[in-house]
Amino acid sequence: MESASTSSSTSIITPEDVLESLMNDGTIDALRLKIINQLKANEELKNTAIRMAEQSKVLNTPGAEKQTKRELFDALRQELEAPVLEKASRSVWELILDSNGLGKEISETVERVYCRLSGQEPPLFPQPNAETQSNKGNDCKGREEKEEESESQKEKSSSNSKKRSHREMSMEAGANEVANQTANEVAGKSVDLPPAHEGANKSPPSTSKT
Repeated sequence: MESASTSSSTSIITPEDVLESLMNDGTIDALRLKIINQLKANEELKNTAIRMAEQSKVLNTPGAEKQTKRELFDALRQELEAPVLEKASRSVWELILDSNGLGKEISETVERVYCRLSGQEPPLFPQPNAETQSNKGNDCKGREEKEEESESQKEKSSSNSKKRSHREMSMEAGANEVANQTANEVAGKSVDLPPAHEGANKSPPSTSKT
């Protein structure tokens, strides 16, 4: 019994396992480079930084024109570094959470590595099958038949939901945690992330500088 329990526990793939794999194969660096390039191409962010510099105390203080470029640059960095990084971090998270762009690529990459390490077949969370969608759109068999089919589908769905194992639910939670840690690792070395908030559609969690 002990050996079976040990074997089961060692087969569990943790978020750290997935993150380590992504770091070792260069995926993290590749994603970080994509983020940096997209930030550089972000005209709105660039214009915001220019506007903040034009309105800064450094450039609007009498005698600023007498300072060297290096002195002005150092003073501007001291004044604007925090607010500019805050705006940049929000832009980073917009990229990471974009379900049709880089965010989708990150999610698919994390899922693919998780499945490879755990010996499973992607996707982990398949979309509703075509048959279910077809049944929803079939209006040719009459209202009563539709209602019967709907009730039958609800019963099957309820039954399948009850049969969902603790391992599957843990796997889903683990995959979500992996995605968060991956996002943090991707952006963490470039920017300070915004404060943590609850909810999928709210601001993402913060990370500490290393």
